[in-house]
Amino acid sequence: MEWYVKCLKNYAVFLGRARRKEFWMFALFNWIICMALSMIGSLFVDSIGLAGQIPYYIYAFAVLIPSIAVAVRRLHDVNKSGWWYFIVLIPLIGAIWLLVLFCTEGDKGDNKYGPNPKALEA
Repeated sequence: MEWYVKCLKNYAVFLGRARRKEFWMFALFNWIICMALSMIGSLFVDSIGLAGQIPYYIYAFAVLIPSIAVAVRRLHDVNKSGWWYFIVLIPLIGAIWLLVLFCTEGDKGDNKYGPNPKALEA
């Protein structure tokens, strides 16, 4: 949970690097919250219509910028520009390649985007 809160505190920080653990823990908690809000909203679809999904959409919109920011910082950790995020626009291959980049271990030591986040924690 601390990793999720850390990403929210760095709401629109696109500079620096993010460890794999920071990125994937944020993604996990984000997914859990989205699923919970979606399921709760689906309980109310019959009674109040699609308005039951409003909390889900508000949450999804609220975490859009932090999600992109942590993804860019994750790409910086593997010494790639944040513009590599747009590779996901290439059908199928782009999403697979972005997943590979997100799963790749970060550079040892400093790179042009900042110091190694693992070294800072140790």
